[in-house]
Amino acid sequence: MLAGALTFYLGDIAIDRFGGDGRKSAAGEQDEGSALAILLGTVLDGIPESIVLGLSLIGGEGVSVAMLAAVFISNLPEALSSTAGLSKSGWHRGRILGLWTSVTVVCALSSLAGYALFDGASAATVAFVQSFAGGALLTMLADTMMPEAFKYGGKQVGLFTTLGFALAFLITTIE
Repeated sequence: MLAGALTFYLGDIAIDRFGGDGRKSAAGEQDEGSALAILLGTVLDGIPESIVLGLSLIGGEGVSVAMLAAVFISNLPEALSSTAGLSKSGWHRGRILGLWTSVTVVCALSSLAGYALFDGASAATVAFVQSFAGGALLTMLADTMMPEAFKYGGKQVGLFTTLGFALAFLITTIE
């Protein structure tokens, strides 16, 4: 988990150095740096998540609809937030679409890698991949998305965030 958190943290520092350092100012409009930080969190979560999806295919049972729904529900707010920030900072639709297409291709290749390379992987390996994704995602949420969500959404954001996590968990337990 710490490896994922540190990877996001160091990537976020790099984004700051490439011009995204003003994104957390008190003035607070989401800018390109904030959107790129959310994108980084999505990728750092998406790659291990996709590897785990690929791993789930190894047993021959396939991926459950519940798991796909949970992945979609958890990734949609990140994608929408990042897309809105990139659009507000002047990115053209084609460039944004190209960026998300690249992320989709990388995640699809990660699923393939999970299936092809991790056949026979130990439970510890799978746990590491899942923990890495969790660490990156939690760090991104605390650093980038939650401050903005509380600023614009108020105190009820905490309740809705918890309900979202509970719904995602519930969906993954339905089989």
